[in-house]
Amino acid sequence: MSINVAIDGPAGAGKSTISRRAAQALGFIYVDTGALYRTVGLNALRRGVDLEKPEAIAESVKGISVELKYENGEQAVFLNGENVSAFIRTPEASMAASKVSAVPAVREFLFGLQQDIAAKNDCVMDGRDIGTVVLPHAQVKIFLTASEERARRRYKELIEKGEKVEYENVLAEMKQRDYNDSNRAIAPLRAAPDAITVDTTELSLDESIEKIKNVIKENL
Repeated sequence: MSINVAIDGPAGAGKSTISRRAAQALGFIYVDTGALYRTVGLNALRRGVDLEKPEAIAESVKGISVELKYENGEQAVFLNGENVSAFIRTPEASMAASKVSAVPAVREFLFGLQQDIAAKNDCVMDGRDIGTVVLPHAQVKIFLTASEERARRRYKELIEKGEKVEYENVLAEMKQRDYNDSNRAIAPLRAAPDAITVDTTELSLDESIEKIKNVIKENL
């Protein structure tokens, strides 16, 4: 039986980096489910889909292929055979991911892929509804948050990538995405009843990773 760790939390809480590093330390694979939704969002953007029309989003996933592949423990995501890992980290892809993730057909499309990976591998999987919906029987569930420090981290990350953004816009987008994720009808963002909440606002990245590693080890 595989060991599964579910890490949920709002956008910008550091889930991806922390989960990836924790998985490496444990010898598990890391599954970034947000990358899957970003890929579906990217597909919709490329096709010019109206993101305010759920039926159009549902139609856009018909016949497409989304895959996760691992090389030296690093995850890459493929859309119709193309490695799109470098194209899904823009603010546009982020907002598109929030829109498409509210559509039941999209969640159903990706649900089986996520569960299949978890059934076959010891993994750390992060997202919005992993502990509540995707892996309700995960041995360890963590809800990660970091207040508005998330916006500052995201702003710094985008600036370092050379993107021209305003902090106020990054913060506004993050608040909007939190609202969208928490208020959607299907699998809203919330902590599972048996999840351990970890707030990394006052912690450095290394301290956050160490904290998560310790929580996982203590609860396995």
